[in-house]
Amino acid sequence: MSNKAKTITIALDVMGGDKGPEVVLAGAELSRRRYPEIRYVLHGEEAAVLPVLDQYERLKAESVFHPCEMSISMDAKPSQALRKGRRVSGMWKALESVKTGEADVMVSAGNTGALMAMARFCLRMMPGIERPALAAVWPNLQGESIVLDVGATIGADSEALVDYALMGSAMARALFDLDRPRVGLLNIGVEEVKGLEEIRSAGTRLKEINLPGMDYRGFVEGDDLGRGGVDVVVTEGFTGNIALKSAEGTARQVGTYLREAMSRTLMARIGYLFAKQAFRRLRDKMDPGKVNGAVFLGLNGIVIKSHGGTDAEGFASAIDVGHNMIRNSLQQKIATDLEKTRFGELAPTGDSK
Repeated sequence: MSNKAKTITIALDVMGGDKGPEVVLAGAELSRRRYPEIRYVLHGEEAAVLPVLDQYERLKAESVFHPCEMSISMDAKPSQALRKGRRVSGMWKALESVKTGEADVMVSAGNTGALMAMARFCLRMMPGIERPALAAVWPNLQGESIVLDVGATIGADSEALVDYALMGSAMARALFDLDRPRVGLLNIGVEEVKGLEEIRSAGTRLKEINLPGMDYRGFVEGDDLGRGGVDVVVTEGFTGNIALKSAEGTARQVGTYLREAMSRTLMARIGYLFAKQAFRRLRDKMDPGKVNGAVFLGLNGIVIKSHGGTDAEGFASAIDVGHNMIRNSLQQKIATDLEKTRFGELAPTGDSK
């Protein structure tokens, strides 16, 4: 068997993000060096993209560039983005590359709401999935976990929460190389009588299906996000987004407290100079926002959302996530689990699905 890795083609929304082509193309070059099997399909405004692309001779030679008429602004409303950018923007065309099979995965640092709306409209949902979920990698004391949904859609019934659990466990198997990821439902307590009916019902359903590729551990509480008792934490988008922003804010708060404490005396300031890098690493390790590359799950295609204000290394990390999702067959894992639970041998007797 040949050791040569199969080519993975990644579509990039080159104009997306706060800094556009400069960061996107620099990140693409970094990721290409790590994974030589990557090839790119680049979408963006010709006048802005080509002068920057000319700086990367190898990247340019190994990429396909498709010019577009316009770009989606970071403050555009989803409805406005769809109305003006459908079929003509770099974001839409990058998604279309996945739909047509020209690319395996799409990565964008652009407007999150616009990206979600366009992805759902262009790629459509997988059979059996009604709501998409945005899954983020979350640092904890045990390493990392996956938390979803962190803001793709607001609210979720029990069926949607079960879907999130299935998709999150598939992502954990693909990203963390786990055979049976531990999954928990975020709740106000671990007792089975606590929480909303939707959460309790989802917990009952997850116990019933007992999926071979998922180890359901019951309810988890907010402090378990940092403790790391499970590999996948499932919640709905409103709660998940608040948890994400709270964690990001707490990381910044701790960093500020440390700087203030270390600047009160001369000896403390000297100590801070020696420990500055360690404090920065501590802050970054606490911040889920520093783990770049959230995945939109449930679509007929893989879409990776990078932070809009990221640097080249951060954007490269988002590309790496997309590469790993394709290399480890994320879509096939989700489809297999859905088949077993909705249409196959693990569906309870009498289930209308």
